[in-house]
Amino acid sequence: MPKIDFNGISKTFGTNTVIRRFNASVEDGEFLVLLGPSGCGKSTLLRMIAGLSEISGGEMLFDGQRANDWSPKQRGVAFVFQSYALYPHMTVRANIAFPLVIDRFKKWHHIPIINMIHRWQVMNRPEVKAAVDRIAEHLELTPLLDRRPGSLSGGQRQRVALARSLVRDPSLYMLDEPLSNLDAKLRTQMRSEITTLHQKVKKTFVYVTHDQVEAMTMATRIVVMNGGVIQQIGTPDEIYDEPANTFVAKFVGAPPMNLIPVKYSADRLTTYDGVSWTHGAGTPGGESSAIFGIRPEKLELRPEGQARIPARVAVIERLGAETIIGCRLGLEDAGEGISTEDLVFVRMPGHPGFAHGDACSLDYDDADAVWFDKPTGKRVHAAPAAAARCA
Repeated sequence: MPKIDFNGISKTFGTNTVIRRFNASVEDGEFLVLLGPSGCGKSTLLRMIAGLSEISGGEMLFDGQRANDWSPKQRGVAFVFQSYALYPHMTVRANIAFPLVIDRFKKWHHIPIINMIHRWQVMNRPEVKAAVDRIAEHLELTPLLDRRPGSLSGGQRQRVALARSLVRDPSLYMLDEPLSNLDAKLRTQMRSEITTLHQKVKKTFVYVTHDQVEAMTMATRIVVMNGGVIQQIGTPDEIYDEPANTFVAKFVGAPPMNLIPVKYSADRLTTYDGVSWTHGAGTPGGESSAIFGIRPEKLELRPEGQARIPARVAVIERLGAETIIGCRLGLEDAGEGISTEDLVFVRMPGHPGFAHGDACSLDYDDADAVWFDKPTGKRVHAAPAAAARCA
C-alpha cells in the first residue's frame, strides 16, 4: 500500500487552471476525504491519482517513485464512480468478476466468439468464483448474484460497484461521490458500510464529496478545497474546532459557524448595526475590527435581559431531538425582508420555549470564540499549533 505525495500538482484545461500547486500527502491506510463545493477540482484530482487524467505540473510520488506517467494498472487503484457504471446485460456475479476477466484479457479476445469463451472460462475458475463469493458475502450480496442491475435498489447497486472494486484487492480505493444518488436513509447506511469496509480491509481510501457530513463521519483526515486551492488539511475535529479561514468555518458545520463582523475596544464588541456586548480577555491584537466566530451549539439562548447579547427570534426549525433557532441581533423587529445571512443560529436540545418574534438574549463562553482577520478571512489569535497548521 503506497504512500502518495503531491508536490506542487497542478491541472489546466487550455487556459483554465482548475488545480493550483497542490501540496499534500496520503498516508498508508488512511481514509482521506477531499471536501469542497462543486467545481473546486476534487474529482479532477482523484482522476489524476487514478491515472485517468494527465498531470499538467508538479510531481505525484508513490512510495517516493515518480508516478506521473504510470498507467492506471501500474498504480494498482480501484475506482468507484458517482454513477454505478454497472453493465445492465450482466448478472451481479458477472459485474463483480469483470475486473478479473479484464486482467486476463489478450488482444485476440476481442473476437466475439473467443471473447465469450474467455469470459466463461475465467468466470468458472475456482479462484475467481471464490473471490466473488467472498466479496459478495462481505457486502451481503450473495442472494443477488444471479440478478441483473435493473432489478436492484440504489443501495444494492452501490454495493455491487464497491464489490467490483474490492475483488481485485487493489492498493488504493478511489471513491468519487458514490453516495450522491442515494436517498438520505441509504446514504446513512452506506456511510457506515464504507467506514466498516475501510476498517476491515485496512487499505488507503481517497473519497471525494461536497457533503461535509460524509467528510466528518468517515474521514481520518480531510482536505478542504475551494477554487482548486487547499484551504485546510486536518482531522475532522481540527477542521471543525480550528477552521483556518472563514470559508472553512462556513462550509463545515450544519448550521455553519456564526461569523459576525465586529469592532472592538477594551472589553466591548460592537456590530456594524450598533449591537454591543461585553467580551472578556482574548480579543485579537492590532486593528480594532475583526470577524467574531462562534459555533451554534456554543451559544446559549435565554429570556430577554438574562444574557449579554440582545436578540429576537426570527426562525425556528424543530428537528426532533434538537431545535435550530435563528436570531437577529438587537431587539428591533426585522419585518419580512430578513435574510438567513443576517441571522445568528443557536443549536439547542429538545424544544425550548421560544416562539417566532420573541425577544431573547444570547450568551457564550469567551474561550469558545474564534477570530478571523476581516480583510483576508484567515484565522487569527489561534493557539500556536493551530496557527502553524493555518500558515
